[in-house]
Amino acid sequence: MKYIHILKITFIAWALLMTNSLSFAADDKNTIILASTTSTQNSGLFDHILPKFEEASGIKVNVVAVGTGAALKLARNGDADVLMVHHKKSEEQFVTDGYGVERFDLMHNDFVIIGPQTDEAKLSETKSVSDALKAIALSNKIFVSRGDDSGTHKRELELWNLAHVTKDQKSTKWYREAGAGMGATLNVAIGMNGYALTDRATWVSFKNKQSHKILFEGDSNLFNQYGIILVNPEKFPHIKAQAGQKFIDWMLSEQGQKAIASYKLEGQQLFTPDAISIDLSN
Repeated sequence: MKYIHILKITFIAWALLMTNSLSFAADDKNTIILASTTSTQNSGLFDHILPKFEEASGIKVNVVAVGTGAALKLARNGDADVLMVHHKKSEEQFVTDGYGVERFDLMHNDFVIIGPQTDEAKLSETKSVSDALKAIALSNKIFVSRGDDSGTHKRELELWNLAHVTKDQKSTKWYREAGAGMGATLNVAIGMNGYALTDRATWVSFKNKQSHKILFEGDSNLFNQYGIILVNPEKFPHIKAQAGQKFIDWMLSEQGQKAIASYKLEGQQLFTPDAISIDLSN
């Protein structure tokens, strides 16, 4: 538990540092701040697509990659120009509350549950994500949660609720909270020989898999939708609405959607574009 507490303190300190550094691009009309998730950053997606946008537009995108909850807070404080996260209910509330202009479906992938090859909880024998989570709870095998109010954490809590595993039933003997990003949480899970919920893109790009692998996937409840939103310039006049909208328009365009669809690792397409149907067979 000491290791997990250290991770929480380190992550909080880093997040505060990033928040205090957001003003570095405030005076540059050709630079925007994108509040997004660790999953899009860790997967390498931004390294693939942002140079293409910057070349096409001349606009520089500075990414602040935190959990969805933290990204929403940044945007609600007016500390970002564009928001790109993956918890649709929270995104829609963000727009309803007047902090965002309009939400667009951008792309999707899915969540998976990873664990040790020995799979003592026997997840690989279950037929639904609810059964998989119940199997972990009943076996008392370690499950490491992000515990950071990210989109992945929010979805994980929804899935436990769907499985009728209550907060009181999550014993601290097997349910651990890292309070950290996806990569750090995976490192904790692997170090503790435990299970974790992760987005597929982060897992494919993750380098420290050791003996862990995907043990459950394919349930429709594991669908992982990403949205993109311009922060409302009527609420925050300093928002670079013109440059931010150009970025959103490009991401939703054929060029941007092709850039998303073409990003692959280990032969796998990590994100599927939603704004336009893209055929990469040609």
